[in-house]
Amino acid sequence: MARILVLGIGNVLMGDDALGSHVIKELEARFTFPEEVTLIDAGTPGVDLTAYMAGHETLLVVDVVRAKGQPGEFRYYDRAKLMEKAPMVAMSPHEPGLREALLTADFMGVAPSEVKLIGVIPDVVDLGVRLSEPVRAALPRVIDEVVADLTAHGAAPTPRDPPAKPDLWWETPRGM
Repeated sequence: MARILVLGIGNVLMGDDALGSHVIKELEARFTFPEEVTLIDAGTPGVDLTAYMAGHETLLVVDVVRAKGQPGEFRYYDRAKLMEKAPMVAMSPHEPGLREALLTADFMGVAPSEVKLIGVIPDVVDLGVRLSEPVRAALPRVIDEVVADLTAHGAAPTPRDPPAKPDLWWETPRGM
């Protein structure tokens, strides 16, 4: 199993909620990764979130975040910050959330030792297949942060020359 997991979370049919998927597809198109790194576009994993993270040493999660601030603002949370609030009752396809999945993984003895959430405050989380301009503008910083984290863990990706076009299938009109 790979030592580091980069996990994109979100629903590609809900506007800015597709941030995690965008980042994973951009990373795959722009870089090759060492064997110890796995990239997964998990969609809205719900209870499967614990299974995705199980057994990895490091987990980098990319998602939109509810936080005070302006749409497109970057946020970075470590495990301690994520665990500050009490667990939530599952009320949506996103649930259980990251915090609850970490608690479950801890209980099972399979939690990553290091967890980071790289997030952006969304502008529009509603039916639609495009990122808002503020969130789209934040994409380069999020990608840079993931690459910096991987590099700090001794697993620097190698840029593709030339980079490929990302497979953003949900933004492609049918029949094209």
